[in-house]
Amino acid sequence: MLSRRTLLRAAALLPAVPVLAPGTALADVPSLPPALDRTSFAPHEQRFAPYLATLAPMVNDMDDSGFFAGGWWRTPSAAYNARVQEHVFTLAWFHANARPWNPYAGNASLLAALDSALGHYLSLQHPDGSFPEYSRDQHGLAPTGFGIGYLAKTLRILRASGVLPARQAQLTAALRTAMTWFLDAGNRVVWQDRLTWANQTTSGLAGATHALRLDSDPALATRLTEAFARLPAVGQSPAGFFYEEGGHDMNYNFEVMLPELADAYLHSQDPHLVDMARAFTGFLAYNLLREPDGAGYLVNVAPSTRTSARWYDEVRTDPDRTALNWTFTRQVPLLSAFMTAREDLAEARAAWAASTEPVTPLAKQDTSPRILTHGLYGERFPSRRQRAEAIADLPYLRSNDFAELRRDGGQDFLYVRKPGLYLGGYFGTRASRSRTGLTFLWHPDAGTIICGLNDNNYACWSTVFPGQAPDSNGSLPATYFHGAPGGREWTGGRAPGALGIRYGNANVTTDVLVTRRTVRRTVTANAAATEQIPFVLHPTDVLTFTDGTQAAFGGTTTATADGLDLRRGRTTIRLRWSTPLQATLAAGSVRYFRDGARRFHALRIPHQGTFDLTVTLG
Repeated sequence: MLSRRTLLRAAALLPAVPVLAPGTALADVPSLPPALDRTSFAPHEQRFAPYLATLAPMVNDMDDSGFFAGGWWRTPSAAYNARVQEHVFTLAWFHANARPWNPYAGNASLLAALDSALGHYLSLQHPDGSFPEYSRDQHGLAPTGFGIGYLAKTLRILRASGVLPARQAQLTAALRTAMTWFLDAGNRVVWQDRLTWANQTTSGLAGATHALRLDSDPALATRLTEAFARLPAVGQSPAGFFYEEGGHDMNYNFEVMLPELADAYLHSQDPHLVDMARAFTGFLAYNLLREPDGAGYLVNVAPSTRTSARWYDEVRTDPDRTALNWTFTRQVPLLSAFMTAREDLAEARAAWAASTEPVTPLAKQDTSPRILTHGLYGERFPSRRQRAEAIADLPYLRSNDFAELRRDGGQDFLYVRKPGLYLGGYFGTRASRSRTGLTFLWHPDAGTIICGLNDNNYACWSTVFPGQAPDSNGSLPATYFHGAPGGREWTGGRAPGALGIRYGNANVTTDVLVTRRTVRRTVTANAAATEQIPFVLHPTDVLTFTDGTQAAFGGTTTATADGLDLRRGRTTIRLRWSTPLQATLAAGSVRYFRDGARRFHALRIPHQGTFDLTVTLG
């Protein structure tokens, strides 16, 4: 009796597409040879290499129903989760595109797997057009929104290839039904007065631009135009960010939402999308902190509500989730500051091609097909000169004296620039995983000194009560003043001289006074507490407590002192508190940038309820 594997491999040799009866097993897709020829990839298609190495294991994990079993993409890895099936685009692309490095072009087993995967995907669609994600009965925003895009792009490939005509007809009908559901302005799953997940709603609009180019529908096209006009009011804060779970999230805003806007704009040319990109870039320019040594940008991540994107490298090589943002750089030149320069990317790609290291498969879950779909449009990255000009135009580099206050929904986003420092704060109503209070401190020569994290009670700039309960893990309303607290209230704009901030809750009040080169933070609590300061340290930093104790980078150091000096290059940052106390500087596990040299350290100083700290930046 022949084994199942023998029969499957024999079926793979057939020239025609296997016609699968119900319950028939799929044939294996052959694995790649041990090493790929990196030089055979065109530079802009290097992003396909790790997906090529992953294709056979992923496809061969599929079950006979066409479900992408194996846990390669999205959770829950359940047969009812339509998002798991988004790799139909990946299969379609590799089947349709002949390249010197692509042995799967025209592969009959791969096409049979695609046919089966599409069959399972479409079987999940509800009669109203929506798809499920977290339960079979769910009518989901994300699976329908992203699904419209993946199914439309897959249909385009099938039509161009002239394969699977029956599936083409099913896809055409499924897309029309999905768009009818998604573009209904009265659909409260998709549309709210203030969107809950703006990136998910926008994904469906981007997908609809593709679907309607394949099959025109005047009524749906009108609905799409109306949706683009509605999106800025319900999907974007007056502060500039895009709404995500009650506030702002850097990862979803910069790496998902903005590229989805770009995808939509490439086919619609709708001017509302440019306006949204411009407003968001203005917000982004205050929250990405440029490191003077050229490592890239640290993220003011404490206000993020969903994820913890902590940095962006100076050169982001493939695969880069932000790559499609180049779409807006002509209309929004400032956005070039946050893109990789084309010359730097070319050098990185040349180095990749020259490497003799094997191309490794992607890790499970880290297989986003968006990387591939966003590589279909060509590239227009800024030059080094254009990028340098944009960097010079960042607010905190263009000016050394301003105070910017952006408000929305009870949340305050504060940015204060003085000649010797740049300070950030997030006050008011706390959203989800965010952390309130002061969030970062930056120096024009030394770069980021202090940067709090989100979703972490041990890594926020806080007054911490017993049980590791920081005031930052809650709402902290604030008022703002010219000069010391108690003076004339400040409402925004240029703030010459000192600036005062008072914030707190029932247990603690914090007064902050910001001058040209100092930040004074005075804490008054109703019980003993600990002052917690989240540092970003370099391995070459020299740290000395005022009692003479040298602090060890990457370790834990305790001293009884009334201050700490941090020497970075030619800059000294001095921290002083009013009386000698036992202070501990301890390294955490978080590292920054690709090289991981920078490292998170927390300074913790217990006190009896009152604490007066002055940070002086030399």
